[in-house]
Amino acid sequence: MATIDAEHLRKMIRRFRVLIVGRANAGKTTILQKVCNTTDQPDIYDAKGNKIDADVVKASIKRGNHDITNEMVFKSSPGFVFHDSCGFEAGSEEEFESMKRFVSERVHTTKLKEGLHAIWYCIPMDECSRTFQRSEEKFFFECDTGHVPVIAVFTKFEALRPVAYGEIKNEIQGVSREERSKRIAQRVEELFTKTRVCDRLCDPGNRTRPKFYVRLENMNKPDTNCNVLLERTTFALDNEELRLCLVSTQQSNLELCIKCAIATIVDRARQQSALLEINHHIHQYDIAKWFP
Repeated sequence: MATIDAEHLRKMIRRFRVLIVGRANAGKTTILQKVCNTTDQPDIYDAKGNKIDADVVKASIKRGNHDITNEMVFKSSPGFVFHDSCGFEAGSEEEFESMKRFVSERVHTTKLKEGLHAIWYCIPMDECSRTFQRSEEKFFFECDTGHVPVIAVFTKFEALRPVAYGEIKNEIQGVSREERSKRIAQRVEELFTKTRVCDRLCDPGNRTRPKFYVRLENMNKPDTNCNVLLERTTFALDNEELRLCLVSTQQSNLELCIKCAIATIVDRARQQSALLEINHHIHQYDIAKWFP
């Protein structure tokens, strides 16, 4: 059985590539900063690897001339490369077609290091009556993401709590703090279900459907993280090489390393017959390789 050396894998794939999609003010930059454990802004490079001044990029976006092929890299986590898709939520057909071409080219490339490895689609919950707009319809109905997993990320989920409180504040007067929190949490779930956003994401007519869902809240606070997003992304990957690449790229989530190691051992155990002799060296490697 051939083994995969994590260091060799990093050299082969080089970086884990993510497309992050979502409307303006969906909290995309904050998510990327949390994933990379930094508060700094990313360095931006064009498709040829030339560094671009951030002010030039901002000016281009204001003119409606966003280039999705630009790569965002944080100094704290150079193993990640991010692409930001923005603009088509404003109704720009040209921006949307540009995004579709980019996804198609990256999905069908034969070079693993040039391919797109995951897509994070951010849907903010601070306007719960407008969670699924024309931009979401176009993406999920028209885009072919092939084998690349899409993770639906519900950002600003904490925005549902004051709405829930406002609807039931008269009902919870005089109840205990524990009961009050319980009822507010229940109403939050009711509000979320009422948006029908999950139903629309899973519509059989969609060309693309999310593989997992993630709720993120209070991302503006220093003690929050995106570990659950990294975990869902890791287990959404069908390719073990890419899983190893992602796990070795992220640097702060030890729990994820442990879960991947256990999942691998369980899979191996299921595949082996009870009559076969267990190769302990392989099992030891299967554990160790997940801890970069």
